[in-house]
Amino acid sequence: MPNLEVAGRKSLVLLSGGAFPELATEIAQHIGTHVTPTTRRVFANGELFIKPDESVRGSDAFVIQSHTTPINEWLMESLILVDALKRASAKRITVVAPFYPYARQDKKHRGREPISARLIADLFKTAGADRLMAVDLHTAQIQGFFDGPVDHLFALPLLADHVRKRYGTEDMVVVSPDTGRVRTAEQWADALGGLDIAFVHKTHNIDAANEVVANRVVGEIGGRMCLLIDDMIDTAGSITKAADLLFAEGATDVIVAATHGIFSGSATDRLKNSRVAEVIVTNTLPIRPEQEFDKLTVLSIAPLLGMAIKEVFEDGSVTSLFAGRS
Repeated sequence: MPNLEVAGRKSLVLLSGGAFPELATEIAQHIGTHVTPTTRRVFANGELFIKPDESVRGSDAFVIQSHTTPINEWLMESLILVDALKRASAKRITVVAPFYPYARQDKKHRGREPISARLIADLFKTAGADRLMAVDLHTAQIQGFFDGPVDHLFALPLLADHVRKRYGTEDMVVVSPDTGRVRTAEQWADALGGLDIAFVHKTHNIDAANEVVANRVVGEIGGRMCLLIDDMIDTAGSITKAADLLFAEGATDVIVAATHGIFSGSATDRLKNSRVAEVIVTNTLPIRPEQEFDKLTVLSIAPLLGMAIKEVFEDGSVTSLFAGRS
């Protein structure tokens, strides 16, 4: 199957890192092209080598990489591939990072702390990236870290459509797992027809990663189904504690919806053994067989990424995909 071309001007080249090639293949199918083959090697000392196997001269190149575990290896591979494309005279290079790496390190909480999310943007720019594309950034401010266009895509329509079709919205309340996600909960509530919202007041241990204490629920949830939303599920400690608190406050059931299913450590066991009815995520990250469980539903983000890539390639409007939401 040939690469897509805009008559007389440029061709679209789709490349994949090694983290989740299945997603790149699915995206290629949606836009009617193929994934350009690459040669990848790992040297004895762990150094990576990757290069495209076909000419990319003058092309509009899109590098797709899902930054999953081991995240540093896949990040380095992305940077090397971007560098190879730049040196091979690609006309424009867009990094498609469905899950933006290091996104939680987006500001300083105390002195001497890094802002690693900004560092990642600088690394991509230095490597030769002209544009970034990501799904549900942890915070919107990350868009300003990259010196160039950033396409911020949203999985909410995909996730909300699944919830609406499966559960309806009667006697449902949208719950944010903390105060920082209240605005997102409001967007969910609007998308589902004007539902009520609530939030869990919780505290973080800034001296330890992934340690959260859920304190109390703010809002009326008694006798209602709760839709607990977040951008990512990592160890699932926070989300399962929040669900327990909702049940203690009288929720009839709890559904969890998040864009990124990281599922580190004991996350799968926590979710599988919880009282949560369903956990809904997208495939921005690969879900390994050992991470699967009966309550888990994985929705494909490939159609959305495919549409966005076509809009960028054709110099259209990515914003139009979300009715002006930014």
